[in-house]
Amino acid sequence: MAELMDTKLDDTSTRRATEPQPQPPRFVGKVAIVTGASDQGIGGAVARRLAQEGAAISMVSRHEPARLLKRLKKSLQANCVFTKGDICNSGDVERAIDATMEEFGQIDILVNNAGVDDFGDFDAFSDDDCLRVLDTNLSGAMRVTRAVLPFLPQPGGVIVNVASALGLGGCKGFAAYSASKAGLIGFTQAMAAELAPKWQRVVAVAPALVFTPMTKRNVGQLTEELSERIERCHPLGVGLPEDVASAIAFLASDDARWITGITLPLGWMPHFALPTDLFVRGE
Repeated sequence: MAELMDTKLDDTSTRRATEPQPQPPRFVGKVAIVTGASDQGIGGAVARRLAQEGAAISMVSRHEPARLLKRLKKSLQANCVFTKGDICNSGDVERAIDATMEEFGQIDILVNNAGVDDFGDFDAFSDDDCLRVLDTNLSGAMRVTRAVLPFLPQPGGVIVNVASALGLGGCKGFAAYSASKAGLIGFTQAMAAELAPKWQRVVAVAPALVFTPMTKRNVGQLTEELSERIERCHPLGVGLPEDVASAIAFLASDDARWITGITLPLGWMPHFALPTDLFVRGE
């Protein structure tokens, strides 16, 4: 990552607190499943935020987030359980649901956060490349949602899908990723209509550029020109995982009880083009 990016992010962090201020305990007595939780990414920030507000947390991801688990248990004194698994595998999903029900006996909130990306000219993508992205970002979310539905309370159950600004405005180089996130937005709308009679809600967020390990893999050498272009389409600066977590916490709470079927753009003005040519395929 270029030093320039680090400087810009330092500037951003001084304008917005990286950790949320103490909040009313909106999720006491509730259990949230978060997929794709990691030590430094959006999923980890979501798990921390919901735990800070009183939720018990169940996490499933391919790699154990050791530091996140330690913080949840020791610093936040949160009730949490972790299942190592891949949401592309139905058996792993079932194990995660079983572990959650065995530990907590209920599931109130699902955050479909797990995702992968890829970048490059579409004619260079194989079927396997495309299917890997689609199976995780779209089919994986559908797979977990289907497994959770029998346990989601009615009324009151909430599903939050983590889409992307690239699902709202497709950009060159992200054909499979944009398609997967656009599909997730459509899935959000369809499921919101299907579950509304049960007073269950389904919503999504569509973050623009967020400083995560995934971003660090994909952002190439950042010049002053490209940095200025990022700023122009991110008027409030590059996002932090905690920014996304705050929006998800609101949408998952009773404060948003009259909101369903929407996809909330974060950190991006839709009429501004995203500077996608700053991305390069990671090695």
